[in-house]
Amino acid sequence: MVEELAQADDAVAACVDAAAWALAEHELIAALDAAHRLEQRLAAVKLALVREVDGRGTAVAQGASSTAVWLRERLRLTIPAARRLVDLAACVDAAPTAVRGALAAGAVSVEQVRVIADTVATVQTAAGPEVADKAVAVLVDWAGQFDPMLLRKLGTRILDHVAPDIADAAARAALDAEAARATRDRHLTVSEQTDGRLRLTGTLDAEAAALLRAAIDPLSAPAGPDDHRCAGQRRHDALADVCRLALRTGELPEHGGDPAQIVVTTSYDALAGQLGAGTLDTGFHLAPETVRRLACDAAILPAVLNSTGQPLDVGRQRRLITGPLRRALVLRDRGCAFPGCDRPPRWCDAHHIHHWADGGPTNLNNAVLLCGHHHRHLHHTDWTVRLAADGYPEFIPPAWLDPDQLPRRNHYHRRT
Repeated sequence: MVEELAQADDAVAACVDAAAWALAEHELIAALDAAHRLEQRLAAVKLALVREVDGRGTAVAQGASSTAVWLRERLRLTIPAARRLVDLAACVDAAPTAVRGALAAGAVSVEQVRVIADTVATVQTAAGPEVADKAVAVLVDWAGQFDPMLLRKLGTRILDHVAPDIADAAARAALDAEAARATRDRHLTVSEQTDGRLRLTGTLDAEAAALLRAAIDPLSAPAGPDDHRCAGQRRHDALADVCRLALRTGELPEHGGDPAQIVVTTSYDALAGQLGAGTLDTGFHLAPETVRRLACDAAILPAVLNSTGQPLDVGRQRRLITGPLRRALVLRDRGCAFPGCDRPPRWCDAHHIHHWADGGPTNLNNAVLLCGHHHRHLHHTDWTVRLAADGYPEFIPPAWLDPDQLPRRNHYHRRT
């Protein structure tokens, strides 16, 4: 085997030095097909060797703690890659003879072998070895037409082709087993970082996943040609919008005796001067511009403190755009007023055109509806907004975007 592999090595080396640009198109495609087939056949040889090394205990005999560790040192792999190689070698070794033969012939890929092995194991459990043998033949044939992902999807209905009389019962059993696994494995981990941010990790069951996608997918689309957020940032902002909507309903359970809410503490001078940071009730700080944006559509509770910071008097909430005033704002703007945005009113904040902390009044002539993204955009960029002579909001782009700074409007919500 060593001599044969050495000859193959020489042949491949000769191909490396060959000029691919000189090949005709049909020769180029044929060479690509041949190289791929050879790659799969070499993979079959390599996996057989790894399986034998693992089975003999060669790694431990040479002082390594495991075959994966030995492969890391020997082949200069990462530990995850070495472990996958050992697992895949075991998977191929346990695969039906016909599947190993197809891999050795270069007719299927290593990834397809794993899919076929997993599917056949499921079929054998559900229907026995005879039906499993039929499934192997069908799956190997499909592997010549479909990639591993589609092959796995088709494999979920393999019994329809090889054992239709038990397919429905087996599919129901598989669904029940999958539902049980999903219920068992569901979790969400919220890890607090040192700067007040959170890292979310977890696995959602199918129902929760569908609910999340239904809630955030419509909000995750780009908001317009000026939206330069990446997909991950848009999903982040969509999740924040969903949370804002949930808080706005007022139907969440109380938390510590108060309605569910976020609490930011700042001084009036800092809010008005746009200079001071705010402090969350968790102890983390927010930038001044973030505090002012949150104050646009939040309840403000004034408090008088003594020289040591102890509260002497706490007043009532004021200046929030709610009730009839918000309804009037919704009737006028019908959704986010920023040009080109289609977000409906329930996803929007009420923004003070002339900030309340700067002396701006809380009335219809000083308010505009903005979705979360465009609310942040307005606070953090050079865009400005005003009410035109007809009473509808119009937005002035920054000079770098439009040197003439012609006012723009949102025509999406207008019906007349």
